[in-house]
Amino acid sequence: MEEIYIHDKVFGRNDTLTKGEYENCTFNSCNLANSDLSGCKFTNCLFDGCDLSLSKLDRTAFWSVIFKNCKMLGLRFDMCNEFGLSFSFDGCQLNHSSFNKVEIKKTVFKNSQLQEIDFTDADLTSVVFDNCDLIRAHFDHAILEKADFRTSYNYSIDPEINRIKRAKFSISGISGLLDKYDIVIEE
Repeated sequence: MEEIYIHDKVFGRNDTLTKGEYENCTFNSCNLANSDLSGCKFTNCLFDGCDLSLSKLDRTAFWSVIFKNCKMLGLRFDMCNEFGLSFSFDGCQLNHSSFNKVEIKKTVFKNSQLQEIDFTDADLTSVVFDNCDLIRAHFDHAILEKADFRTSYNYSIDPEINRIKRAKFSISGISGLLDKYDIVIEE
C-alpha cells in the first residue's frame, strides 16, 4: 500500500487521518482519541485543542511538533520512532502517559498536567517543566541533568537514583527531593 504525503493542510474537528506523512499541517480540535497513528510521520505540525487520548503510537514519528491545549491521556511515547523525536507541550493533559527509556532532551512542558507519568530511564537533559503538575510522576534512573523544575510542583524525585546534576529547583519545591525520608519541612 502506498503511503500518502500531505503538506500545508489544516484539519478540523470532523476530519480523519489516514496513515501517511504530514508536513507543516495544523490539526484544530481534531478528535483522534483511540486512533491508530502507528507509522505516521508528523513534521513541523501543530496540534491545537485535539484529543489524542489512548491513540496507538507504534513507530509514529514526531519531528518538531507542537501540542497546544491537547488532551493526551495514556499515550505510549516509548513506542514512537526514536529517531529525531522532537516536540513541545503547552497547556496539555498528558496524565498516565509513558516516556519510559525515551530521549527527549530540551523538550518544553508548559502549563501541563503530567500526573502519574512514567519517566523511568528517560533522558530528560535540559528539559523545562514550566508550571506543570507532576503529582505521582515516576522518575526512576532518569537523567535530569540541567532540567528546570523551578515553577513546577507536586514532584517527588529521589536524588540517589536519578541524575540531577545542575538541575534547577525552587526553594518551595525542594521538599520533592526529600519525600523518601518522610521528614517534616516547615517555613
